Amino acid sequence: MAKWLYKSEPSVWSWDQQVEAGAKGTHWNGVRNHVAKQNLMAMKLGEQGFFYHSNEGKAVVGIVEVIREYYPDHTDESGKFGMVDVKAVKAFPKPVTLEEIKKQPGLEKMILVNNSRLSVQPVTDEEWAIVCRMGGL
Repeated sequence: MAKWLYKSEPSVWSWDQQVEAGAKGTHWNGVRNHVAKQNLMAMKLGEQGFFYHSNEGKAVVGIVEVIREYYPDHTDESGKFGMVDVKAVKAFPKPVTLEEIKKQPGLEKMILVNNSRLSVQPVTDEEWAIVCRMGGL
């Protein structure tokens, strides 16, 4: 199964709000980048991703799971973009900051390090294992 990273500004949608959404989860909308759209389209039920607080905090703070595959984004007037639904799975005991990720051997090629603007991105199995270990999972 593929692994992912979802970026959200905490002032717009935070990890705490994701947790509050409970098992019903919430849609991951507002993506307006074609590469990120392709990533959303590739997601399958049950795949997991890191929940990353961008701009404020800049840290991986939890893990979410895809509970509904790609469908049209109701906030997109152009009709070109879609979304998936995700639910919170687990909080990181220790948030893993972007600064720590950039310094960690084995994460030099991580998309988060090299293309920090991409809002939805794949994560390799090796990167997943390293970040989870760094966060106490």
